[in-house]
Amino acid sequence: MGSSTAASGPSSLKLVGLVAAWYAGNTLYNIYNKKATNMIHAHWFVAAAQLVVGVVWSMVMWGTGMRKTPNLTASDIAACVPIGLFACLAHAGSVLAMGVGAVSFAQIVKACEPAFAAVIGLLLPPIDVKPMLAYAMLIPIVGGVGLACVKEGKGVDINVTAFAWASMANMAAALKGKMGGSVTKSLKGDKSKNMDSANVYAVMNIISFLFNVPMVVIAEMDTLQVEWDKATAEHGAQALIINIALSGFFFYIYNEFAFAFTANVGAVTSSVLNTAKRVIIIVVSSIVFVEPMERNTVIGSAIAICGTFAYSLASKVKPAAKKKKA
Repeated sequence: MGSSTAASGPSSLKLVGLVAAWYAGNTLYNIYNKKATNMIHAHWFVAAAQLVVGVVWSMVMWGTGMRKTPNLTASDIAACVPIGLFACLAHAGSVLAMGVGAVSFAQIVKACEPAFAAVIGLLLPPIDVKPMLAYAMLIPIVGGVGLACVKEGKGVDINVTAFAWASMANMAAALKGKMGGSVTKSLKGDKSKNMDSANVYAVMNIISFLFNVPMVVIAEMDTLQVEWDKATAEHGAQALIINIALSGFFFYIYNEFAFAFTANVGAVTSSVLNTAKRVIIIVVSSIVFVEPMERNTVIGSAIAICGTFAYSLASKVKPAAKKKKA
């Protein structure tokens, strides 16, 4: 009796719990991340510090035996390095985009990620050709983002820096998805490596952090002490550290729950709920940070998010099997 229940898959209560934790963690991450980047103008540093929280969490879990330690070879780690690099750029791009612009604007631009993924899928082997309906859905995605950038009485009004960082995040996320699929599937398929969805994310988080550190040195080391002193003088060291630490904690937690949910239900359902998640973040951030939402912004973001939703469904439609001639 028990075995048949286990075989039927995860319980609805477990799935609801995973979604609730994923949504709550993601929303809180965006709030605390924005608070932290508003306090200190050293956004590569903030991105790196957030990843440290996940590194410490993983080490504690492995050190205490609460989670099995990954058993990876040098070749396994080498295969993960490019994925970790793109994970670093995707995370940092998002942090920098929300640091220099509104959270809602960054989320609207990030709704364009399917367009980047579609292009990458056609350029890098193995070539991934989506159904034509999926490509058609890129039109409302891009058009919706474009409309959201049109301000009434002002014409096109784009925060170019935020747009560039969010676009970098989209490109990196698309490359991570393209290059990481086969690697993570292989690692998770070999039970001897102890690479379940949680450990896959933990390893990628560590590699991502290692790539983030040089960027802090290159981009911000000369001004980091000055920016830190300025931030602590204005906001206090405790408030700054708390916001960075909480943003890092919720970043790691929401990603771990998202990975676990996807592993249980598959990519299609996860993509649909990921789309809905953006709506919540845009609404909450607009309220918390008093970010103005003009009519074009609301309509454009709604079109783009609906297009993303439709793309997620259309891209997974399998072509009908050809009938054999009698």
